[in-house]
This record gives sequence, structure tokens and C-alpha cells, in this order.
Amino acid sequence: MDEDDILKRIHALVDEEHSLRDSSEHTDETRARMSKVEADLDQCWDLLRQRRAKRQYDENPDEAEPRPEQQVQNYLQ
Repeated sequence: MDEDDILKRIHALVDEEHSLRDSSEHTDETRARMSKVEADLDQCWDLLRQRRAKRQYDENPDEAEPRPEQQVQNYLQ
């Protein structure tokens, strides 16, 4: 996954997050999906930062790998 793919995924997740928040229905299913979207966003942002850091320090950005959800959850943006 390159940076363009990651950014596209981030935009899609943000759009979904906004749609879920704007929805008048806040069921258990909606809340669970919102949590999953937020976790996926944390992972995508972390992966993007890893790739950029590797490039900055002349390392191969393709070696960056998604970290576990529990590790990146609630990172400050």
C-alpha cells in the first residue's frame, strides 16, 4: 500500500465517520462500526507516518507495516 492508497483509505474512512456521526440512528451496531472506523483511521495514520519517517531517513518506506490496533489506538493526531 503506497501513500496515495493510504490517503484514499483515510478519506473514505473520514467520510464514513462523518456519515455515521450525522446519522439520526445511533444503535449498538452504529456505535460498533464507529469504533472500528476510528481504529482503522488510527492504523492508517500510523502507517502513513511510518512511511514518511522511513523516507525522511533514507529507509525503504515499503518496509513500514501496520501496527496492531491496540498499539495505535487513541494516538494523538
